[in-house]
Amino acid sequence: MESHHTTKSQNKFSHWLKTSITARMITVGFLVLILLIPLSYINSLIEERAYRQNDVVTEINQKWGHNVLVYGPILKLPYKRYTETKTYNEKTKTYFKETQTHIKYAYIFPEQLNATVNVNSKTLKRGNFESAVFTTQMNFSGHYIPVDLSQKGIKNEDLIWDKASIIIKTSNLKGIKSEVKIKLDTKTYNFETNFNQTKNTSLDVLESSFLKEAALLQSKPTDFKFQITFNGSRKIELIPIGKITTMQMASNWADPSFMGNYLPNDETKVITKEGFKADWKVLHINRAFSQQHLKSIPNLKQFAFGTTFMVMVDEYQKSERSAKYGFLVIGLTFLVFFLIQTLSKINIHPFQYLMIGIALIMFYTLLVSISEHSNFLKAYLIAGASVIILITLYSKSILKTLKFPIFIGCALTALYAFIYVIIQLENYALLVGSIGLFLILATVMFVSRKIDWHNG
Repeated sequence: MESHHTTKSQNKFSHWLKTSITARMITVGFLVLILLIPLSYINSLIEERAYRQNDVVTEINQKWGHNVLVYGPILKLPYKRYTETKTYNEKTKTYFKETQTHIKYAYIFPEQLNATVNVNSKTLKRGNFESAVFTTQMNFSGHYIPVDLSQKGIKNEDLIWDKASIIIKTSNLKGIKSEVKIKLDTKTYNFETNFNQTKNTSLDVLESSFLKEAALLQSKPTDFKFQITFNGSRKIELIPIGKITTMQMASNWADPSFMGNYLPNDETKVITKEGFKADWKVLHINRAFSQQHLKSIPNLKQFAFGTTFMVMVDEYQKSERSAKYGFLVIGLTFLVFFLIQTLSKINIHPFQYLMIGIALIMFYTLLVSISEHSNFLKAYLIAGASVIILITLYSKSILKTLKFPIFIGCALTALYAFIYVIIQLENYALLVGSIGLFLILATVMFVSRKIDWHNG
């Protein structure tokens, strides 16, 4: 009797699992949660490949050249400071004074600084990965006004003009591809690396030889002119140390990102598919530092401005954004099968749900692997078409009809197309996504209105 009762209970439970809507909902929900495990591994795979790409890009940039930041030219002018000490003599019972002379340095910024920057960008490849790099020629000009440090408490006779020099600081010493010379009035001076000046700073220092006839800077405005050619990557920045600083930049890069404290003039900015042109103008009243500094060169990197040369959304970022919708794709696909199963009374085994879910997850592995050898659109089309065809054919064997598999194929096509549109959008992704989900919810509510939820 007890064995017969147990068998009867098992049959009732088995019948409930097959016929109950609630049981099917629980089963499908459980399978969706189970499929989140391999989906998380897909996200980890995308992150690992993205890190690999970053490592390769960093390695390419290290060999080609890093980001370019120019801080200069700065007049380095030594001056004398005096300290007086008193020493008591025990024998004579008197004090005698001793004066010591110390050499200090004043750092003086130019009155006017103009920069003309021409940038030629290209891509370097290594294996499946590529990096955007550039070669830029930066032409600088401007002038210094007569030097007067009396307001700093320094007398003119204490200035050591024959030891004066010009300093340029840069972040990309390795990327310099030409001799650096400055023309000061009618004289030309070469630059050398000053290793002692690079301590405790992320910027390298170029320093000119001692300026001949530097005392002219004390009596009249002095023009300067120099140029630097860099191999670089990522970005170009300039610190506006001129009392009036201007920069004109032109490049063949079609997707610039202007960064820093100062943006280019909207009236003259031009961005096309062939490249861009931009102009900046920064006045001394726009930044909080003076033209003369004693003791040391201040760290003014926070005032830098310029342009970033980077791909706005690369393949791995798009794949990562696509994978974030994996839960939505699996959930909506299972929901379509669940509604078809419920409305048509066709039995779908949990194993078949599982196979469909694994096929949906395979989309992301195909997407990542193909996008490494092609562009994202082509990879998305191939991966999407493969998965849609596979699930459509598999549905034909499950549902035994033609209309439901065709409907499923169309629904998956619309879903993948919808997600692709969201991935491409930047500013309107949330808005379009919200509207799309609202329409999907409305459709599900409309289709499921005739289901008898109380039966089972």
